[in-house]
Amino acid sequence: MNMILKKNKHGEGRRAGFRGTLALFLTAALVLGTGVQSALAADTTGGVIATPYVSLGADLSDEQRAAVLSLLDLTEESLAGYTVMEITNEQEHQYLDAYLTPEIIGDQAWSSAKITASEAGSGIAVTTRNINYCTAAMYENALATAGVENAEIVVAGPVPISGTAALIGIMNAYADMNQTELNAENVDAAADELVTTSQLGESLGDQEKASELIAAIKEAVAESGIDSTEEASELVDEAAEQMDITLTEDEKNQILSLVDKISKLDLDVDQLKEQAKGIYEKLESMDIDLSSEKVQGILATIGSWFSTIWEKLVELFNSFS
Repeated sequence: MNMILKKNKHGEGRRAGFRGTLALFLTAALVLGTGVQSALAADTTGGVIATPYVSLGADLSDEQRAAVLSLLDLTEESLAGYTVMEITNEQEHQYLDAYLTPEIIGDQAWSSAKITASEAGSGIAVTTRNINYCTAAMYENALATAGVENAEIVVAGPVPISGTAALIGIMNAYADMNQTELNAENVDAAADELVTTSQLGESLGDQEKASELIAAIKEAVAESGIDSTEEASELVDEAAEQMDITLTEDEKNQILSLVDKISKLDLDVDQLKEQAKGIYEKLESMDIDLSSEKVQGILATIGSWFSTIWEKLVELFNSFS
């Protein structure tokens, strides 16, 4: 089965040209050739899908497959109770080449995951094993952006790997498992978010702080909205300052590109907080003010400063007249 996709209500007019079209193409491409080995089964008592899913890298050797299954707390025999899908390296590159170098993605599809639906309101809970680039919080926050809800997920590799490609299998399995629709724009933003957060964490030497920064910015954008490039820039600067983070110009631009995508999505703040509970509960305990009033106040101060400078220049010019 293919992942079911739905366009965001903002439509083509809200897309960033080529990147928006690319998002749709890549999202569709990632599901081509996916194999499904067992049928969907539903639990009519609580709305939870009874049959969990396993997404396996298509290039796992027999030995690697056994290692991954062990990390997922599975055996070949127990797979009979799961719907099994495969993700190929070609799909990984089709979807992630826009954000990662081929060296990071590699030439073998190894990233694997187990996805189990959970009760409504339980949120997304991710556990990682042999994943050295993406943290559980990064997955949870990115998956919430994609539209994933209420799922227990274990991500594993046969050896220590980045794990970025596992996002493809998780989103694909979730959509198929729930017979739901994932917006192409949300899926693309989720991939961008996971990569951006991972790269920032590596640069800062602090994956947790990187996750907190991106989560705080995303929450502010979803809650207050961003109406201009100036607001977006000031929001990123203010968030970094409050979290005592120094960003390079390239890092800031990468985050601003993500902010532009997030600002076009219909993200529900309450839903984000419910699905990625861990990181947003931590943010609530931190004294961070990224409200629209705060950003607007800063912009007003900057505007007032420029106005004062201009008035003084006019006075100086007039004094020579």
